[in-house]
Amino acid sequence: MVVLCDFSTLAYQPRTMHFRFIPVAFILAATLPLPGHSEEAALPLKLDRSFKKLPAAPEGSTAFITARSVLAKKDKQLEATGDVELRQGGQVIAADYMLYEQESKDVLARGSVRMEQSGGTVTGPVLKMNLDSSLGSMEHPRFKFNENNSRGAAEMLHFEGKMNYIFDDATYTTCPAGSDDWLLRVSRLDIDRNSQVGVAHHARVEFKGVPILYTPWMDFGLNDNRRSGFLGPVFGSTNSGGTEIYLPYYWNIADNYDATIAPRAIAKRGMQLNNEFRYMGTSYSGEVHYDALPYDRLNNQQRNRIALAHSHSLGHGVGASLDINRVSDDDYFRDLSSSVSGTSQTNLLREGVLAYNAEWWNASVRVQRYQTLQDPLAPLAVPYRRQPQFMVNAQQTAADANIMFTGEYVDFRHESSVNAQRMVIYPSVSYPLLSDPGYYLTPKLGMHHTQYRMGDNNTAALPDASRTLPVFSMDSGMVFERNDSFMGSEYIQTMEPRLFYVYVPYRDQSMLPNFDSAQATFNFGQIFTENRFFGSDRVGDADMATLALTSRIISGQDGTERLRVMLGERFSFKEPRVNLATPTGNTSRSDVLLGIGGKLSRVWTLDSLFQYNPNQGHSEAYNVMAHYSPEAGKLVNLGYRFTRNTLRQTDVSAQWPLFGRWQGVGRFNYSLQDDRTLEALAGLEYNQACWAVRFVAQSFTTATRERSTGIFLQLELSDLVRIGSDPLDALRNSVFGYTKMNSLPSTKP
Repeated sequence: MVVLCDFSTLAYQPRTMHFRFIPVAFILAATLPLPGHSEEAALPLKLDRSFKKLPAAPEGSTAFITARSVLAKKDKQLEATGDVELRQGGQVIAADYMLYEQESKDVLARGSVRMEQSGGTVTGPVLKMNLDSSLGSMEHPRFKFNENNSRGAAEMLHFEGKMNYIFDDATYTTCPAGSDDWLLRVSRLDIDRNSQVGVAHHARVEFKGVPILYTPWMDFGLNDNRRSGFLGPVFGSTNSGGTEIYLPYYWNIADNYDATIAPRAIAKRGMQLNNEFRYMGTSYSGEVHYDALPYDRLNNQQRNRIALAHSHSLGHGVGASLDINRVSDDDYFRDLSSSVSGTSQTNLLREGVLAYNAEWWNASVRVQRYQTLQDPLAPLAVPYRRQPQFMVNAQQTAADANIMFTGEYVDFRHESSVNAQRMVIYPSVSYPLLSDPGYYLTPKLGMHHTQYRMGDNNTAALPDASRTLPVFSMDSGMVFERNDSFMGSEYIQTMEPRLFYVYVPYRDQSMLPNFDSAQATFNFGQIFTENRFFGSDRVGDADMATLALTSRIISGQDGTERLRVMLGERFSFKEPRVNLATPTGNTSRSDVLLGIGGKLSRVWTLDSLFQYNPNQGHSEAYNVMAHYSPEAGKLVNLGYRFTRNTLRQTDVSAQWPLFGRWQGVGRFNYSLQDDRTLEALAGLEYNQACWAVRFVAQSFTTATRERSTGIFLQLELSDLVRIGSDPLDALRNSVFGYTKMNSLPSTKP
């Protein structure tokens, strides 16, 4: 039986685990790979024999033998010479000479022996095997598996049954023939295809002839099933903690339970233990994190993090969820996280939700609060707690009218600010007077009612209050299309005018508290809404119309939006009086919005938004982002963001081939307003067919006067192990469109 193995990378959402091992010693070169001796003599693989196209015999059937000469000998022996082929049960054995015992089913094959089965091939000079028991041996085997194009050689192969094989003094690699850049050398390699597990004893990983990792025992899966064991060690360095190393252990507890235990040694701070437990059932799933640093030598305290995310379907439309996060101190993420997204966390959510969903209505009850991580130089306002919040939403259609209802009750609580209970009821009905793919006209009428009952910390003596406001809106538009061509290319051009009118009468709201309202960002989504504010504490008075025009150029071949131009402005017939900030200038006209974007060509993509103030005669804000990507691994992102008196930022990132197999990657995000670098990243990658090395340095702002600097160095041996600190998350988050080059099919022959 030929050896069939699958050395593909294990995958379990979202965990990736290549192998497990008992670590004893490892050596990591701190320089670029040095030239090493070739192992071609140890791993030649010449597959020059082509089998005759005989029909494959079914499993367990009689063996078929073809040869130039077949001689029947005494004791029911068959002796075959010259291009001998034996086929049985989908298995093929070929050799120059073969002796077959018909009663015992023993086979002795010599001379260019080749054993082939779907998915793999083993060759060698001599094979001894019993076809019934599949026990036997092969001297000096060389093997090749279709999975991952893996190959190798050994001193001896022992067949221990149809699905069990043992290689003595073996080598293994996924590098193409003629290039042994990395090798796994083992004293013994066991393959058990029943359990889909391979076990290596006294394993040594060599890169360019230099040993970089040793373990007395290692096992790995032959398929994508999860396996318990140690993951590849992770090395790194940050300015706040110094040199650090992870050694994660992955524990496959059951089909629907797993855990990762990751000791993290931080040179300046001490030993941290990171723990993750994940679970999944037919009606529930979740994960738990507990990270602990018992004693931080830099600030002389214990530091820890707890996180729980759980969702549960209770049946009959009822669901529940928990999201709990807590850290020991305000600086936890700034000191111990190595990612931009990690260090930017300021409000950690803690909430529980119970929800019910029916066909036309839904309801939920929520208890919510936050842990706010303060920056002493830029204090943050602590959000209100919702203890509890009840919400009801319903939508029905009757006589072509769309009837909607939104209801909410919240008990807002705060340690130092005014507390109150708020109830919001908003029923509405809309009726499409015109409804066609080419045009539409939909009026809507609603009644927004809000009621407050004041509680503790009412130092301003705000009275209990209520507010009732009718809300009327009219949404209308048309869509025109025409077919045209330009330079031999067919396309569709659209013209889409839209008119939106809203009327809300004025009510004095200065004596109402503000728990969750804020000025909505002025953009194309907001100008077609009824309220100028987020939340329910402020409902803006309005007697205004929004006029917008959108034109698109759409490819007639593949439907790609080649160009999109949007122009819009809002006009007020009465000056708005409800504001959270003091208005300036003429408020009868809003700012003018202009958006231009689309996939301009095969290589260029543009996305931009301009906001112009016609009353002051200057730009209020604009955001321009251009992407150039002629092919995978070649990209340049150019961006500029501007908000008057608030923000001026440039953002440039790129991934580009340099020379040979070297690639450069980088990002530079700079604040012209504050005259400081927000994020800088620079890296080099070298990609071969079966390995890659990455070096990335990253620096980013974590607080008003604090920065975090990290260095990532990783060696990836394809389909085996990654050694070093993983920069891939940093690259994907910082460089939009980044491509991992050695994952592309074309990079691996």
